[in-house]
Amino acid sequence: MNQGAETAAKAEDGAPIIRVDGLTAGYDDFILLDKLNFDVRRGEVFVILGGSGCGKSTLLKHMIGLYEPKAGHVFIDGDDIVTAEGDARKAILRKIGVMYQSGALFGSMTLLENVRLPLEEYTDLDFEAIDLIGRMKLELVALEQFTGHLPAAISGGMQKRAAIARAMALDPMILFLDEPSAGLDPITSASLDALIRRLAENLGVTFVIVTHELASIFAIADRVIMLDKRKKGIIAEGDPRVLRDTSTDPWVRQFFLREPDAVAA
Repeated sequence: MNQGAETAAKAEDGAPIIRVDGLTAGYDDFILLDKLNFDVRRGEVFVILGGSGCGKSTLLKHMIGLYEPKAGHVFIDGDDIVTAEGDARKAILRKIGVMYQSGALFGSMTLLENVRLPLEEYTDLDFEAIDLIGRMKLELVALEQFTGHLPAAISGGMQKRAAIARAMALDPMILFLDEPSAGLDPITSASLDALIRRLAENLGVTFVIVTHELASIFAIADRVIMLDKRKKGIIAEGDPRVLRDTSTDPWVRQFFLREPDAVAA
């Protein structure tokens, strides 16, 4: 069975595309996240949220294999990124794309050169094919008119879109976005939210997104998990609208209703 047929079969079986099993994260004797268990379903926009310092970005970095957990496993399309090595690990990493909070574009390279870079590094395609794919990815994020621009010559929102285009260069199954709306004005943030929903619906890509922006959470998320630094784990999971309206956890309701702490008030 080829990879496309295998992926389709797994989707029909309801198998999750990501499974986090007993993940414990921290440094030295400090535990930040303790024995996390959750799944991400194929094709959904899955959001990791919570207060400052709860471990949102740390969890994402464990999920993409940047950090090694103290214990536990992260399965990407059935394969464990924690234990995989060599070619097996490279094969897993080919299934994911990442957009970091800052965008992390190379400042001395044009947008098209930034998007072409993963294709040049990880494929044997000729230049014409790489160039065409790069232009197509920039067109998907409405930047086809800015292929020759350096990152410094475009807005912050456009830089985020270019970073998403680069993350999509190798046609990953999963896109990880770390605080995509950070530093953006409300209109630009809303436009980025609409782009994420459009890509998810049109391309069938699974999104895992770290954010604390309430407007974005309600606009894009199919499902969320909420982390809490006091409990070192997940305190809520589900549709954010349902959690907002029905959760019995006072901190969950406080977060979604944007209510201040009693001390601050």
